[in-house]
Amino acid sequence: MWKMSLVQLAKVSGVPLRTLEGIEKREACMVFNALKIAEALDVTMDELCR
Repeated sequence: MWKMSLVQLAKVSGVPLRTLEGIEKREACMVFNALKIAEALDVTMDELCR
């Protein structure tokens, strides 16, 4: 798994921290945010959603 805090992920992905906190809580997000997160983590969408 990835070793990155939500604050760090917000900085590298461009997704606001509050949005990331909501995603973590609800386990759901908009596709465009998922794409930003996957790119920041250098993984595919498939890998991200597993």
